[in-house]
Amino acid sequence: MKINLKTKEEILKIREAGKILAECHGELASRIRPGMTTLEIDEWVEQYLAGRKATPEQKGYRGYPFATCASVNDVVCHGFPNHRQLQNGDIVTIDIVVNKNGWLADSAWSYRIGEVSVEADRLLTATHKALEKGIAQAVAGNRVGDISAAVQGVAREAGIGIVKPLIGHGIGRSMHEPPDVPNFGRAHTGPLLREGMVITVEPILTSGDKGAVLWDDDGWTIRTADGSLGGHYEHTIAITKGAPVILTSL
Repeated sequence: MKINLKTKEEILKIREAGKILAECHGELASRIRPGMTTLEIDEWVEQYLAGRKATPEQKGYRGYPFATCASVNDVVCHGFPNHRQLQNGDIVTIDIVVNKNGWLADSAWSYRIGEVSVEADRLLTATHKALEKGIAQAVAGNRVGDISAAVQGVAREAGIGIVKPLIGHGIGRSMHEPPDVPNFGRAHTGPLLREGMVITVEPILTSGDKGAVLWDDDGWTIRTADGSLGGHYEHTIAITKGAPVILTSL
């Protein structure tokens, strides 16, 4: 497993993609509402990226047909955008990978549609907290297991499930690079975090405490096995000499 360390100049190129992605999510947050379809969101995102001379890396990846992954309620990841209208109380995760001049940035965000249930709110609050706690451990000298243990600790404290097959990863010119960044594990284990590494931290959790999932027949859509809700937040992070740098924030 060869981990590709990035130069400061290369990290700035990933940051350029990440800034576009952050602005896209920021604009989407002000637009998303009941009655909108995830297919409309998908089309808007692709047009937005085109206007910034960027492209959606998911589209065409292993045959994936859309610019975004749009996962509603019990879908935890890789949901296909469709014509179903979002309803008050839904939660939807929009996962986007931006390609700008051959450099990639990856970020997912779970959105509340109108007023959501206590269950949904609790899940998304905990999942976002897990993202923050995981990022805080993404410092040179720590190990990947420190990130994993931090995410797991939040999930266990909240009594919610971890979708163990779905993990964070390295990123750069390819969407998935070493190392893997699981959402569970033991602190002080796994690959050493070094200056120049660029990874994603992405807790994918369920309101049910099992975290078990099933794949739909389309080969992409992943749902909770127990019908509980799924939450997913993700940032692309650069490991530096100091604090972690979030490359997909404004």
